[in-house]
Amino acid sequence: MPIKQQPTKPGFNPDYAGRKAECDGGGPVLDGRYATREEFAGTLTGEYVDHGDPPWRWYLMGDLTKKPDAYEDDVVWCEEGLLFLIDE
Repeated sequence: MPIKQQPTKPGFNPDYAGRKAECDGGGPVLDGRYATREEFAGTLTGEYVDHGDPPWRWYLMGDLTKKPDAYEDDVVWCEEGLLFLIDE
């Protein structure tokens, strides 16, 4: 049986663009049976994607000032419920 592709819908939130934020994230380990919990900090671009049904909103963060040592990307997607805006 083929895996059903989840719907995605990109968008932009101008209220989040340029805002400093922190988020928790992670990736699968041990053959996907467990996940890590990592901390990130940076600047939100305002871009988001709603993924799934019902949708989960994920925001794109760049200019990372905090990330795990082994994390090589310059950006990270943060799930809205694990995103914390930092007032300057």
